[in-house]
Amino acid sequence: MSTEPAIEESIDTAAETVGSVWPLHSFVTANPLSGFEDRPFHEAVEDAEDVLGGDGYPSADVFGRALEAGRIDTEVLRSELSAHGYDADPEASLERLAAQATPAQSPTSTATDRVDAVLTKWLSAFLDQGQAEWPMPDREQGFYEAFRTVGVHDGEIPDEGEIAALPDEPVDTIREALTDYDVGQWQDVFEFQLAALPGWTGFVKQRASDGDAWQSTYPITLAGYLAVRLTLADQFDAPMSPDEAPGDEREPTGADDGDVPLPEVWLSAWEATYRGELVESLTDASASIEASGDGERPDAQLVFCIDTRSEIVRRHIEAAGNYETHGYAGFFGVPMEYQGYDDDVSVDACPPILEPEHRITELPADRDTQDTHERWSSVSEAASALVETLETNPSTAFSFVEKAGSGYGLALAARTLVPGRVHDLFDTADDAVPDTHEFSEPIVDHQHTYADDLPVGLTHDEKVEYAATAFELMGWEQFGRLVVFTGHASETANNPFDSSLDCGACAGNPGGPSARVLATICNDEAVQAALRERGHDVPDDTVFVAGEHNTTTDEIELYDTDVPESHAEDIAQLRSDLETARAGATAERAENMGGDSEAGVRETERRAADWAETRPEWGLAGNAGFVVGPRELTDDLDLDGRAFLHSYDWTTDPEGDALEAIVAGPMVVTQWINTQYYFATVDNAAYGSGSKVTHNPVGNVGVYQGNGGDLMTGLPLQSLMAADEVPYHQPMRLSTVIHAPVERVTEVLAENAAVTELLDNDWLSLTVVDPEQEHRAFDYDGALEWTPVEDEATATPEPTTSPAAADD
Repeated sequence: MSTEPAIEESIDTAAETVGSVWPLHSFVTANPLSGFEDRPFHEAVEDAEDVLGGDGYPSADVFGRALEAGRIDTEVLRSELSAHGYDADPEASLERLAAQATPAQSPTSTATDRVDAVLTKWLSAFLDQGQAEWPMPDREQGFYEAFRTVGVHDGEIPDEGEIAALPDEPVDTIREALTDYDVGQWQDVFEFQLAALPGWTGFVKQRASDGDAWQSTYPITLAGYLAVRLTLADQFDAPMSPDEAPGDEREPTGADDGDVPLPEVWLSAWEATYRGELVESLTDASASIEASGDGERPDAQLVFCIDTRSEIVRRHIEAAGNYETHGYAGFFGVPMEYQGYDDDVSVDACPPILEPEHRITELPADRDTQDTHERWSSVSEAASALVETLETNPSTAFSFVEKAGSGYGLALAARTLVPGRVHDLFDTADDAVPDTHEFSEPIVDHQHTYADDLPVGLTHDEKVEYAATAFELMGWEQFGRLVVFTGHASETANNPFDSSLDCGACAGNPGGPSARVLATICNDEAVQAALRERGHDVPDDTVFVAGEHNTTTDEIELYDTDVPESHAEDIAQLRSDLETARAGATAERAENMGGDSEAGVRETERRAADWAETRPEWGLAGNAGFVVGPRELTDDLDLDGRAFLHSYDWTTDPEGDALEAIVAGPMVVTQWINTQYYFATVDNAAYGSGSKVTHNPVGNVGVYQGNGGDLMTGLPLQSLMAADEVPYHQPMRLSTVIHAPVERVTEVLAENAAVTELLDNDWLSLTVVDPEQEHRAFDYDGALEWTPVEDEATATPEPTTSPAAADD
């Protein structure tokens, strides 16, 4: 009987323990422990530590600083400790936490290190995406076959001659390597080998699953990867299974007495403190919404991504004039593959939990402006190509450096000493070259053709559905003269992680294109007529505009080329007020980054242009909450850029369809983002990427620490830490608050088992502020049950004394 199905099944199961890793040019924030989400959080972090070697909780020092700063309420902590069977004295508990933190001694196998060194050398060569001048030969045949070809010439392999004798199929090679192991051991062997290099494994896993153009041209599979790794393990006599690996010399210290680990209790108290303050402010606001009634028509409504960075600038925009702001997923609900006018390839402009359903391409509409753009672009491209040729050609490289050295030196000095002036220079140059949005437009209409197996454009019915869905999810009943869909992107220099600061809902790409597509759809007169038939009364004088929020400098660019003259004054006033809002928002950001708040705009521009700046912005560091409700719920609150905000009005959603879409989509994506930041902060060596200072980009897909090794998977230290061992990001699980009747939320959860599993396993929390029950708050308590928040607040559990404390 063939063992191939059993091998393939064991590989797939073993690979679940390693999270997917996306290429760095399209960075996707995802939970590195996604394969463990089927179990309670405290069990998951323990299991992941065994497999991946990473810590799952903040250190005692981090908890101690949070307690001292008041971020952990002492009474909440005492209550949590008592409820879980621990001594309720915080100081004694903190000492115990510190005692449990005896560093583990993690012996490594020299043979395994040699396997990793050879394997990563060939992985980086094979998986290169255009960085290498001399590509690896025979990549078209696939990784396993290419290795069989080149491996025979690798002098680091003890018996490279055996490489040529490997079976034609990787599964056969794996079967031979498993000769001494029972079928029941196969999964352990595969898990051990895949977890040895979780970065490269996660990248191979994602690429094989995604099947993009690189994968189609140069295929690699987990089976092929494992076949090569097991071959090298045999060559170097390295451990094949965890039982054969050197043991962990960790000394057992201070075993827990409670029903959950002690760090879990501290983490829960920290989260409960933050959540309690957030929920209290939202319950107060909920009652005021009912009393306020409908307001006057706004001059403009700006729809931002739910991204936490939008919260800051939204506050300042609303303070600058008669404006409303709203939150919606940053891909604006259109799952598409998008190719800009100047782009060589298309990108997925939607969250990874969705597959693109349409192909949208930018084409020129203004010939004169296009010609100007082309002239400047051709000069720039020709100069860049010439410089690259001179730099990489062995016969010209040295003479080129000699002749161009002084010019390069001046440029480097300017970027180092006066980056703000460099930013001004780039702005002036950009003004001379028309942006593509000034002469091109996305082809949204259905073209009755396909590209990459996707229909090009959208049908009329699809356009109506995407527009209606946006307004239904946000609960809109009123439209201003201007409606601005505002995507977002970042601006940094010399930063391999630049895409990690772009729109997560657009798979690490700028959100401006998505905003343009929805604005184009909504300006379609036939779409507007259909919207009115569905109850969305779009006034004749409403104009939809796209824009893009630069999250590094808080500049908001409006794509207003096609705005009619009747709205010119509206646009001019909005531009002026956006500059006012920018000044306030950048002052706030500059202060958060330790800069001069009075020079907010200049400080953020300096950071954007400074090629030596390791922290151009904080990104989503600090994220802790997700609020789903009308803007009136939060518009009087300063949430300090820590909350995702999704607009939703339960009164316009009687069947709960809009709420279900938010729970199954954005709520899951925000949990991914939150866990990425959490784990990268808690153990940056295992779940992050270390310091940017020692990063070495590899193959246009990721970074090494130093000159080789595993592909680093998560966020760098500078995106998370205020100083060594002092996190800026407060590592907490996401606290979600929904403004809707509890009964409706329960019905939605009952239909979404995957989300309910996350809640039941404590990967995030959920609180509902129920406007039908006197605006009371209810905490999700597992198994579709709820506990009134006031009952939790008044509950005073009997103090318990742990056996260990009694012995003391």
